[in-house]
Amino acid sequence: MTKPLLIEHQDGVDRVTLNRPDSLNALDPGLIDALNSYFEGLRRNRSTRVVVLKGAGSSFCAGLDLKHAMARRAGQQELPGVTDSLDSQRRIAEIVMSMRRCPQPIVALVQGAAAGGGFALALAADIRIASKSARMNCAFIKLGVGGCDIGTSYFLPRLVGVSVASELILTGRFINAERGLAVGLVSEVVDEGELDAAAAPYIDAMMAASPVALRLSKECLNISTDAGSLEAVIAMEDRNQVLCSRSEDFSEGIRAFLEKRKPVYISR
Repeated sequence: MTKPLLIEHQDGVDRVTLNRPDSLNALDPGLIDALNSYFEGLRRNRSTRVVVLKGAGSSFCAGLDLKHAMARRAGQQELPGVTDSLDSQRRIAEIVMSMRRCPQPIVALVQGAAAGGGFALALAADIRIASKSARMNCAFIKLGVGGCDIGTSYFLPRLVGVSVASELILTGRFINAERGLAVGLVSEVVDEGELDAAAAPYIDAMMAASPVALRLSKECLNISTDAGSLEAVIAMEDRNQVLCSRSEDFSEGIRAFLEKRKPVYISR
């Protein structure tokens, strides 16, 4: 059987590909389990420093595999109980929670459809780069359920503001790549076939950072987003800077800067 998730590790970078192109990489139980297993495993993985997430074929991810879900539902004599339904719902949501908890920065390369759960995956990444074909939406409201699902009501207002987030969540309207760039949803828009090349400078810059400093920076950004005060943010930043300054990486970073060369870090 074809693996639903392909993982290629090279020089500290994991290139992770949703691999159900015939279904626009829609989320079926196999892909959901594979994503959960992968991102849960990153928390104590020191060999992977950056993750690149993309979809095989023409689309990033079309969301939940509705054909599979409806076929499964048709085969049941009665609707599943609340507990079973909540377990299934939470299993999908755990993917984005694990994406935020893992210390590695995640770069999402978005082409074609990024709808529903696929949009949620893109939102949970740290950096998003889109091709001109990208079309993203909160599809949930169009399917007879609430528009807030899989963390979208958390991520979207923080990325694009409450007004645009409300528009997208309450209507299910698509947002294209150019508008996504204008509202700060994506960092860059490129031609088709150029996503990997566009991601390279971001990856190179992050790989040039101290491994410990990169991890602590993602952690600090996550905490600062929900911090109750400037004082709480400053306390976290102070802690991180003192920790980093006590490592050999700090001395190496200073030497490399003065000698105008790339640093060679030893920590993980």
